[in-house]
Amino acid sequence: MAGPAAAGQGEGMSVFFQVITGLLVLQLLFALWNKAQLPGLGVGAGAVGAEAVRRPVTARVRRLSVLIPARNEAANIAGCLSSVLACPTDGLEVEILVLDDSSADGTGDIAAAAGGDRVRVLRGRELPEGWLGKSHACAQLAEAASGDWLLFLDADVRLQPSALQAARAAAEAAGSGLVTGFPRQVTGTWLEQLVVPLMVFTIICHLPVPLVRGSRDPRFVAAHGGFLLIRRSSYSRCGGHIAIRSELVDDMALARAMKRAGEPVVLADITEHVSMRMYHNARQVWNGYRKNIYAGTGRSPALLLAVLLMYWSLYVLPAAALLWFVLSGQPGAAVWPAVAVAAGITVKRISDAAGRQPVWFCLLVPASILCLSLIAVASWRGSRSRGGYEWKGRRYG
Repeated sequence: MAGPAAAGQGEGMSVFFQVITGLLVLQLLFALWNKAQLPGLGVGAGAVGAEAVRRPVTARVRRLSVLIPARNEAANIAGCLSSVLACPTDGLEVEILVLDDSSADGTGDIAAAAGGDRVRVLRGRELPEGWLGKSHACAQLAEAASGDWLLFLDADVRLQPSALQAARAAAEAAGSGLVTGFPRQVTGTWLEQLVVPLMVFTIICHLPVPLVRGSRDPRFVAAHGGFLLIRRSSYSRCGGHIAIRSELVDDMALARAMKRAGEPVVLADITEHVSMRMYHNARQVWNGYRKNIYAGTGRSPALLLAVLLMYWSLYVLPAAALLWFVLSGQPGAAVWPAVAVAAGITVKRISDAAGRQPVWFCLLVPASILCLSLIAVASWRGSRSRGGYEWKGRRYG
């Protein structure tokens, strides 16, 4: 027979997981609302600048420059260019530029062969002091481009045939500034499936989407470097990649620079038109996220710790408690942890639906948070070591 102390402890655990469940229900309601606020890319009631497309469009896109920085992308560049070249232009003047950023695998030659006379391949200049590689490559592309709108794509992006026309409609509706979004992530290996969908999870669960465009506060931004659609005049006004040349998370830094310059930033749902596979194995996932996570928190140990504690409380502890109570023969005590686990899975499903991920991915949320936590700690440690981070043959501090 359990004593008073044990009974009190059990009641305390029950109250704790009731509170966790309540917080998860609030998170679920926010995620449902936030997902509904995400505009689509193109024209329609739920599209970027839907209120603007009902008015005469004054900012017609005359020429679109598709700009692809590529370093050691031999496995990706031909597929990327094929998808871009397959997009109907329907009167839109399009130029396609690839910058071969000192690749050692023949990326430039492959791009030239794949693109023929429809693609211009540039040879990147030597990386100057104080610059990071991708920003330098993008700055060179922008310098060479002639379009009134610039579309920066990563080499692992694949466009649907509708993509360029949707981008054109979004640009004309927005009028100026930056339109960005998270491509549908294609995953294969186990760490990809656990970690990569968490990009959209963090946005849907924590960033009020209307404030990305509606607020001038540069803290309310989200961007993905795989798809950055920018009006040239806005790019120049914010300083372009020159202004963020030493920023490790260049896409977010560019979005913040846009806001500081008074330019609009729109976060859109682009998953219907754009997909990509960012990583192809666990090592790439680990190194890619390790490079970015700590920088993404503003290099704040307190913020990183607070986020990890919150995620553990909401998504890991309920699953651990449920497993413990079931294995120890205490089914009564497992009720509220089970409810909390179900609520957490539902929250993850909302974000996975926004990213067009498979339904079963949501069942992995405790393991996803555990893996993310390990990478986050490694990211923090990397910032404190002399070794820093390595990515695509370059080392970053």
